[in-house]
Amino acid sequence: MPHRASPTLNSKAERARQFLRTGGVLREDSDDELGLDDHPWEWIYASATDDDETEADQIIGARMGDFQCAIGDCCLLKAEGTNEAWVGIICSFEEEDAEDGGKSAEFMWFSTDKEIRNKQKKRTDALPNEVYITPSWDVNPLASINGKATVVSAEAFKAKYPSGKVPRSSRDYGKVFICRRGCNTRTATYTGEFVWEDIYSGAADLHDLIDHVKSQTKATRKRKRSTDDPALDYDPVNDDKSAAEPRTPSKKIKFSTASTPSKTPKRTPSKQYLTPTHKRVVVKKPLTFTPLGTRILSPHHTTSSPFQIARSNLHVSSIPATLPCREEEFNTVYAHLEAAITAGSGTCIYISGTPGTGKTATVREVVAQLNASVLAEELDDFIFVEINGMKVTDPHQSYSLLWEALKGERVSPSHALSLLEREFDRPSPRRVPCVVLMDELDQLVTKNQSVMYNFFNWPGLRHSRLIVLAVANTMDLPERTLSNKISSRLGLTRITFPGYTHEQLQAIISSRLSHVPGYIVDPDAIQFASRKVAAVSGDARRALDICRRAVEIAESEVAEEADPGLATPSKRKRLRDKAEDGHSKVKERKTGQVTIGTVKQAINEATSSSLQQYLKSLPLSSKLFLAAILARTRRSGVSECVLGDVLDEAKKLGLMAADTPIIQEMLLTNRLSHLQPGSSASPMKKGGSTSANEKVPRVLAMGVAAVALAEAGVIGLEGRRGERVGKVRLNIGEEEIKLALRDDGDVKGLGFG
Repeated sequence: MPHRASPTLNSKAERARQFLRTGGVLREDSDDELGLDDHPWEWIYASATDDDETEADQIIGARMGDFQCAIGDCCLLKAEGTNEAWVGIICSFEEEDAEDGGKSAEFMWFSTDKEIRNKQKKRTDALPNEVYITPSWDVNPLASINGKATVVSAEAFKAKYPSGKVPRSSRDYGKVFICRRGCNTRTATYTGEFVWEDIYSGAADLHDLIDHVKSQTKATRKRKRSTDDPALDYDPVNDDKSAAEPRTPSKKIKFSTASTPSKTPKRTPSKQYLTPTHKRVVVKKPLTFTPLGTRILSPHHTTSSPFQIARSNLHVSSIPATLPCREEEFNTVYAHLEAAITAGSGTCIYISGTPGTGKTATVREVVAQLNASVLAEELDDFIFVEINGMKVTDPHQSYSLLWEALKGERVSPSHALSLLEREFDRPSPRRVPCVVLMDELDQLVTKNQSVMYNFFNWPGLRHSRLIVLAVANTMDLPERTLSNKISSRLGLTRITFPGYTHEQLQAIISSRLSHVPGYIVDPDAIQFASRKVAAVSGDARRALDICRRAVEIAESEVAEEADPGLATPSKRKRLRDKAEDGHSKVKERKTGQVTIGTVKQAINEATSSSLQQYLKSLPLSSKLFLAAILARTRRSGVSECVLGDVLDEAKKLGLMAADTPIIQEMLLTNRLSHLQPGSSASPMKKGGSTSANEKVPRVLAMGVAAVALAEAGVIGLEGRRGERVGKVRLNIGEEEIKLALRDDGDVKGLGFG
């Protein structure tokens, strides 16, 4: 027969580390009770002669070798790999668990003073060996039983041990505890003080003990909320279907923070941390980072004008007060999460939908509302961690993020995987549920799909209490990408977020602009943008970006009209056109107002490529330089041109394009025609002539344009000592340039059409 490992004494460092942890009581192996041999567990059945009302097949106890336990006994349960033990009362036996031959038992737990996390309501008169009986139950395998415990009153303990301590030489050392109150560890509510022997003497008093503790402690069940907000009073399960459809709850002042309830970091000693007693214990310090300097902007940077307020509210990162048009999905996610947290069970929820349909925002709002229920003591405490597949360089880093959220320790992915497997596989009473949001799920798929398998398999373990919210952009990702073994563990709880309709997009944009002063956005423009986006994808982020860009365009028009000197030559030409043509389309609207035309311009910018947007935004000198390269290439038939030839070609094009502001703005000869020869303002030496100036083949800003285009990667510029002898060539296709500039009125006639 295999033998149990002999008990070993803990070092002082291990004892100190165990004392700093929250949880059960410090406990060593109980080989004196269970023996050294691992005998199989056997049931003890009631005999028909014991009690006429008792069935003969009823299980009343269990046996392992010489050790026996029965219903109503107080036992010690030890978590594997730690020196931590839990004290509980056996309530029933069952054969549902697959571990240890399918033998397990349901325990009613005692709690130590260290497990009560609410410091404000926590009592400060706990005795050294005191435990509290709690209204908390859990099923654990019989293999986790580590001996029997003795629970007595304070008077009985003092009578037996007048010194207040159990001698280390006694067989009862570490097994005798005082209980004089019941407590709910979630709400830190206590029962009145009682004498343990008066309320509990055996299995016959078990139901009375349960009723006594439950009636005098405050449970963390969801209460009926009395508020004016119909969404907060809405029960998605029991509410009348004919009632008015609720809206997404607005954020109140106390709900302003979306942070997850904090959890005191726990150090979980593992086998890797154990150090021989004759060696020095080295505890590594956590990795620290030097914070970067932050700049605090004054509110006038974002709220000094209606345009800035509109741009700030339309930004995709702006958190609105409500989430309109997602009430049904909000209630569905809220109901599933609340039910899983209340029941303390693990589950997987798959949320799918096209990008920009509010999946992540809705889940975060649900978590914020659940957190508010925790603060109001209406829901059990939980941990929330978000794992974004786009923010991790390796999918295996998800293990490290999850372990850090659970225990506050930063370890390597491989080490975190082993710790998580042992953590979720072992029993641990009153384990806090953990909600994991796995965003961008398709980015976490590995070659062997091990990450997906582990995260979807752990919620199915009895003791994990892990809730996984998998968010992806496609409905058929599990069937198309994941194997059948993984998709089957994902479960049947699937929530689909459809794309927004144009009415919903219009409502979202209007809600963000409702508090913007001034009439800067035309409702027809909002409807036009909403219809355009809804016809393609229904992406709310794209609609917000288009409207935000339209507001920026209108704001720039106001700034240019107020100070024409800020405009570029091409924009100044458009301003002159506005002044000359009083019946032009641009004069049909108020300057600075977002109309359908402004939205069309923003949509054109959004639908074109980044390269085309860059080419369209180039100054006039850069556009002339590109036209000169194209003309010179067509003339010579060689892709590489000499920089001096390109400059000469630019001068010729400028002279031929008489209908553009090139001559007035950029030709150097014209800019010097008003200067007197030999004056101090003239760049020519004294004695020069105006005719000599007019022959200078230079155009303003050509050198700056060439350097800027080279830095952007549009052209390749050879660096030589001579200014005009270097070679230049295009790094992009000729068609890209023509496509971007063929409709540009500033360079009409330069060969782009």
